[in-house]
Amino acid sequence: MANQKWRRIFIAATAVTVMTMGAQSFAAGADFTDLEGNAAKAHIVELQQKGILHGVGGGAFMPDAPLTAAQAVELLVNGLDLNLDTVRFVKEPLATDYFSQADNGGWYAQALITAAVNGVDLPRDLNPGEEWTREEFTHRLILAIEQHSNLPVIKLAPVDIADGGEITSGYDGSIQRALALGIAGLDTGGQFHPGDSITRGEAAEMLYHALEYVAAHPAPAGEAGGQ
Repeated sequence: MANQKWRRIFIAATAVTVMTMGAQSFAAGADFTDLEGNAAKAHIVELQQKGILHGVGGGAFMPDAPLTAAQAVELLVNGLDLNLDTVRFVKEPLATDYFSQADNGGWYAQALITAAVNGVDLPRDLNPGEEWTREEFTHRLILAIEQHSNLPVIKLAPVDIADGGEITSGYDGSIQRALALGIAGLDTGGQFHPGDSITRGEAAEMLYHALEYVAAHPAPAGEAGGQ
């Protein structure tokens, strides 16, 4: 009985945590004040109004700031609406149960736990504060939406990427799929810049296009990706 009581308390506490976390991360409210001139402004505002994106305080989003791994994971969790609603834990889960470099008291801890429990493909040695590159975010985003949204299988005609030789082995397929689905794009010189740090604005734009594609191509009834 005591164990059941603890579980109820923990589940309730988890719900509160999910609703209140993110002050330092990507809650719907007034539009961000630092988006003027940013090409992704309209899409960032739309995602923010849906509660998917969060700012960094003071009404700012900092679209040109590098995206950290912790912010990226929260972005995936919020965008795909992943949760722990149907999960019952034997003991209170800790972020360090899944990621060795995590801080269990960090603002991102709940997002890491949620991502791990929902099977998002992430390395155990993930460094929450590390800046993610364009190829890393693209790869993780594509794998996550394929797992949780049952994207249709499409026949790819590989795009010629001018700097394709710089893409990390194993990431090229995800990048090609992102390009084919209109989730990512190349610059005017046909380059992807795989090793460049991706900005918060660029990641938000990519997530927006991913969610738009998923919404336009729903999985057949009974085949939606599970959590």
